[in-house]
Amino acid sequence: MRVLQVYKDYFPVLGGIENHLKLLAEGLQARGVDVSVLVTNTGLRTRQETVNGLPVVKCGRLLTIASAPLSLDFFRHFRRLKPDITHLHFPYPPGELAHLLFGDRSRLVITYHSDVIRQRYLLRVYAPLLRLLLKRADKIIVTSPVYAQSSVFLRPVLDKCLVIPLAIEVERFLNDKDNQPEIRSRFQPPFTLFVGHLRYYKGLDFLLNAMVTVPGQLLIAGSGSAEADYRRLADQLGISGRVHFLGEVPDAELPALYRSADVFVLPSIQRSEAFGLVQLEAMASAVPVVSTELGTGTSFVNRHGETGLVVPPRDPIALAAAIRHLLECPETRKRMGNAGRKRVCSLFSKETMLDRVMDLYGQLMAKK
Repeated sequence: MRVLQVYKDYFPVLGGIENHLKLLAEGLQARGVDVSVLVTNTGLRTRQETVNGLPVVKCGRLLTIASAPLSLDFFRHFRRLKPDITHLHFPYPPGELAHLLFGDRSRLVITYHSDVIRQRYLLRVYAPLLRLLLKRADKIIVTSPVYAQSSVFLRPVLDKCLVIPLAIEVERFLNDKDNQPEIRSRFQPPFTLFVGHLRYYKGLDFLLNAMVTVPGQLLIAGSGSAEADYRRLADQLGISGRVHFLGEVPDAELPALYRSADVFVLPSIQRSEAFGLVQLEAMASAVPVVSTELGTGTSFVNRHGETGLVVPPRDPIALAAAIRHLLECPETRKRMGNAGRKRVCSLFSKETMLDRVMDLYGQLMAKK
């Protein structure tokens, strides 16, 4: 069985979809699937690489429009490859267009990670192609039942949708005896933690406003185009001494960083936050989560009152109240942290996700 995984970026580019794609591709290969990956390169040259034993074609990038890298080589390689199953990771319009043009012979699986949110003007043009693609798909993977019901594009094709949540390597976060970062001995607890790219939809400005009335330190792990704005805001709010921008934290150090936290916060404000993989990492580390209700998978992952608290988006007062409540109640933190770890182990492990994807591939290969 030959499977082609298609998206815009791959490791070492980091992000929620990129991390999922790497976990999925390497896991499938370990189970005997003939997997290859087609993405774009960060530079002009096309490179054919082997990443952890996996063949990856990174096509030369000419330019980027509305977050979508464009590459002529991408279409050439897509046409040359002849997989049994093409697995597209949406949204990446060039990948979807390539399948509409050249992919009729292969079975089509789409993992629908998120609606197109910010590029609404382009969506008006692209929407007919998207509907055609969804109509042609053999199966559409959605990462939560909430997203399938709330997406205007998915509701007409619910009969094709299959819920397979994203996953993590749970074992990485279970060793509570690992050393915690030096930062816990350098600053006065408690610690509130944010992990993610510093992008517009992450809502970090609302978290910074909430921290005005929240005691302790805010640790921010990640980087992005909005970092300078967030630093200025922290200065304006008078909390810069309690806000620590850690930059990109290496994967090997993330488990200990999560364990240093008393509360993890995902304050996102847009449907672009369709799932929130970082919530799984925090929950696997037995850290309670505060997240926002976006009508997406974020509150499917983090259950209000069970594994953490869910508050309205764009509401720093509610955000601050939820964080303070958890910081002031150690027994509640412990109970929710343990419940979160149990939930991740039972529903969001890598092996569970791979089992379901393998079963789907097998069903498609059995059809004529």
